Amino acid sequence: MGGCSPLFVLAVVLIGIPFGINGAKLAYDYYKYSCPNLETIVKREMPSIFLTDATAPAAFLRLMFHDCQVQGCDASILLDSDNSKHKPEMVSSKNFAIRKRETIGYIKSILENECPGKVSCADIIALAAKESVSFSGGPHIQIPLGRKDSTTSSYQQADASLPPQGIKVHELIHTFASKGMNLEESIAIIGAHTLGVGHCINIASRLYDPQPNGHMHYGYEAFLRLKCPTRVPSSNFTFVPNDITPTIFDNQYYRDVLMGKGLFTIDSSISTDPRTAPIVRHFAIDQNYFFQVFSSAFVKLSSTNVLTKGKGEVRKKCSRININ
Repeated sequence: MGGCSPLFVLAVVLIGIPFGINGAKLAYDYYKYSCPNLETIVKREMPSIFLTDATAPAAFLRLMFHDCQVQGCDASILLDSDNSKHKPEMVSSKNFAIRKRETIGYIKSILENECPGKVSCADIIALAAKESVSFSGGPHIQIPLGRKDSTTSSYQQADASLPPQGIKVHELIHTFASKGMNLEESIAIIGAHTLGVGHCINIASRLYDPQPNGHMHYGYEAFLRLKCPTRVPSSNFTFVPNDITPTIFDNQYYRDVLMGKGLFTIDSSISTDPRTAPIVRHFAIDQNYFFQVFSSAFVKLSSTNVLTKGKGEVRKKCSRININ
């Protein structure tokens, strides 16, 4: 479905001109001299990962989202515990089912052989996410690079910064406005729900403690109750597809939510809220326009609160900070 439509390439600024959100500066040609084959290498490695795991694109996209929401896009989500009192982000329950951290480390090891000490883990996360979108039939997005890796990771910050499963529309708008997004972009970036699945543990409260304005098709609700039959799931690994094309990046997500088939509460809410419903309808009928706005939102999200200009470091191994 997504592969049949023209794909959009977004270049927010000309190659070589700095780009930044919240004062940080990135560049589209950042690795022109230090690692000129970076994007070619990432493009070469990703297809084999995707072909052996159809859920990998959704996992990489979610990994970037969770990284950028906490501290900024700095690969803090990849840090493991250093056996100190400070527990890393992955300890947070909101990072439940985050995957593919080790795969970022694998790609990093290949790049270390090509360009030792040059490419940050944060940039690899962003590149893997954009490749996931295009491989799945979505837009080809050009992103600026030059992020540095953080030296800290905090589960308390993850708990505080990652959106709750019951996030309201006004909270969603505020969250993405803080990352430089306008209203359309805020509704486009949540369209990433077009890939992947939702776990019963995250939707059970919606089924068994329903809200008055839930807007759920009765047939879809019956389907979800069949998939998630208890208020407390018997397993953390029972799940439901986000939409009817969970491995294809398309606009089916918006079509589904308009029919009352939104998996999460926020999915249903954006289809009925007067501020966002017209945007949902526009994206549902115009996939190309959705791709265009999503591309802009993706660049902004992946450029949020990045570390540059002497801040942070380029880790040698993505799972731990450098030891001088």
